[in-house]
Order: sequence, then C-alpha cells, then structure tokens
Amino acid sequence: MITFTKAQIASILATAVDFAVTYALLRFIGGMIIGGIVAGGVICGGMGTVCGGITHFLVSRSWVFQAQEGKWATQLNRYVLVWTGNLLLNISGLWFLIHAGGVKAMLAKVIVAVTVAIAYNYILQKRFVFK
Repeated sequence: MITFTKAQIASILATAVDFAVTYALLRFIGGMIIGGIVAGGVICGGMGTVCGGITHFLVSRSWVFQAQEGKWATQLNRYVLVWTGNLLLNISGLWFLIHAGGVKAMLAKVIVAVTVAIAYNYILQKRFVFK
C-alpha cells in the first residue's frame, strides 16, 4: 500500500508538471504556427505529456520503487516503451475529444489523463518497468 500511495503522489507531481506545461503552452503559443502546424491542444498537450513523463520516470525510479541499482538503461528502455504507449493514448484521446467531441483542450486533458493513469500507467510501471 505504501508503494501504491507513493506512486499516486509521483503521478500527481508528474501530472502537475504536465498540466502546467500544457497550460503555459496553450496560453503563450496556442495559436502560433510551428513547422506548418497550428500549435493547438494536441501539440501543447503532447509536449506537456513529455515533460510529465520525464518527471515521473525520475521520481518513480528514485523514490517510489527505489530501483536505482545498476538497471538505469534497462529501466529507461522499458519506461520509454510504456511511455510511448502512454503518449499515443494521450494524443489520440486529446484529438478525439477536442476534434471529434468538441471538448475544450484543458477539460479533454483532464479526462484523458485520468483515464490513461487508471487503465494503463500504474500497472505497467510496477510490473514491467521497475520490477
């Protein structure tokens, strides 16, 4: 139960980083054209997810699962594999809710983040990445 609680705290921290980056990018570059693409909710949300993922790996490795003994590269490879699925789920969910569902970007971010966290992240982090 302690590991689960620590994992939830790490997730909250990573989510705070994710949402802060997403919000800041939406606020400051939300309508800009970057590389021929309008920097909307999906791009800004994806960039937030990247920052949150980096935060989550570092905190999970050192504090949640205390998995610091010589497995750094293996853990990082596993984390990137799981995180890539996380990123694809987040971006797909954001695109679907924003473009197909007409949901505002930050509300879509909340819905997708909670769904992916519950249905995907914790189980794979515990049983595959930091085992």
